[in-house]
Amino acid sequence: MNTNEILEKIRQTESPLKKQLLMVALISSLLEQRGKNAPIVIGGCALSYYSREVYFTADIDLAYADREVLDTVLKDIGFMKQGRYWVNEELKTAVEVPASVLAGETSPLETVELGEGLQCRIIGIEDLIIDRLNACKHWKSEIDCEMLELLIRKYTKELDWLYLEKKAVMPENNTLSELLELKRKAEL
Repeated sequence: MNTNEILEKIRQTESPLKKQLLMVALISSLLEQRGKNAPIVIGGCALSYYSREVYFTADIDLAYADREVLDTVLKDIGFMKQGRYWVNEELKTAVEVPASVLAGETSPLETVELGEGLQCRIIGIEDLIIDRLNACKHWKSEIDCEMLELLIRKYTKELDWLYLEKKAVMPENNTLSELLELKRKAEL
């Protein structure tokens, strides 16, 4: 599919999450055509994906290091810079790039296939859980606490608990006791 066909597919898609993932797939494809890696979906958009749209966010958060080439791609598909966001008014889509990389080079990623060769990369569920756990504990974010419990209940049997515990004990996180309590509750 070419860029215009993908943009038309985005226009015709009803699911807000699917629209966002298709936009990331388009951005990824255009970056790869320039010999660059695809960005990684993080934050609320990743939470929307893993919660199966129980949580919804209006913007797409990406982790990407080469901001210059990403800026060029976004401009090429109709986005304009507005403060910290890139906004495409026609598609009612906003992109923010709050991180240049994920913490740790070996962070697991999820690749989402969207059909017709389109795909996007999303932060792994374990790293998303650590991120939400930090927001819950350190920022006292109630919605993050709620979403964290939902994710752990939903995915408890699939999670890499050794990876989670290793990340939770890191000084910047310091969330092991909270993680283990959530695990205990999920297993009841």
